[in-house]
Amino acid sequence: MRLRADRVALNPIQWVNIKADPSDPDSEDLWLFADPAFRADYPGVLAQVRDAGFAAVMMQLLDTQTLQSYERMVRDAGLVLAPGYASVALPEDHGVLLAPGSAEQVRWYDGIRRIAEESNYFGLSTVFLSPEMSWAPGTRRTLEQTAVGADFDSSRLDRLIDILGAAAEVLREEGVRAGLHNHVGTWIETEEEIERALAAISPSLLGASFDIGHLAWAGIDPVRMLQRHADRLVDVHIKDLDLTVAAASRAEPTSYNAAVDRGLFREPGLGDLDLDAVLAALPDGWDGWVIVEVDRASMEPRASAEVSRAWVEARLTVADPHPA
Repeated sequence: MRLRADRVALNPIQWVNIKADPSDPDSEDLWLFADPAFRADYPGVLAQVRDAGFAAVMMQLLDTQTLQSYERMVRDAGLVLAPGYASVALPEDHGVLLAPGSAEQVRWYDGIRRIAEESNYFGLSTVFLSPEMSWAPGTRRTLEQTAVGADFDSSRLDRLIDILGAAAEVLREEGVRAGLHNHVGTWIETEEEIERALAAISPSLLGASFDIGHLAWAGIDPVRMLQRHADRLVDVHIKDLDLTVAAASRAEPTSYNAAVDRGLFREPGLGDLDLDAVLAALPDGWDGWVIVEVDRASMEPRASAEVSRAWVEARLTVADPHPA
């Protein structure tokens, strides 16, 4: 399968998931989407995305933005929007007990309702749905031993599946289809956990929106997963990896950030994944979104976007209706 020009987007994460000092891998990790000051920089980032050749960008509103201000910003950049990302937390991870029918239980999904509202406002009918990624003290999957299913607990997984199902139902009620988004460092990172969740929740309620790189990081064959769940595939995130770094992070306890700092993530075509085989595994006639996402750029962000776009352009099935 070739890529459709009207179904390819970039997540501008290259500009927001950075080191405080890019030349020092031991410097502080920054997540600029959470920094109110980033609002002033956001229009310039989107302009660079457009200048790199992308016509679409993944929906990502800042907490300090209204729907209308974000709409103006995206429009001014000459971009259209692709589906966004939603996450839902396991209440017990926050010391919360949700009584059935309580106000607290209803409000637990307010963030999901916000994503549904955003998606509907911008005419997007799908969303990536993932468990929360926690950095709380003692969370081994992020802080000590990532990508191997550390601290697996079957009953906890069942509770999380219930929470995911409820979040997917909230989205469905608002006309938005959720796809399960696997992510290393969450309580759904291994093949067993992904399969358990997909088997327990009806395909009519929850599809599959895989992250190709995070599948491979956890030692899962992305091609096999795409083929196995072709009938419920919604959208995908695509990235490349240094598989030597990925294997080393599984071979001995390694934190999420340590693996990233060792150069795990690569722009499409610059790593070890057979991404052409991944594209070939997408179902015939599939019209989901392919969102290029380089969780940590291996070069300056603008160059990373340009390299990613060059990879995309070599695989387009039709000419881009919005050439750079």
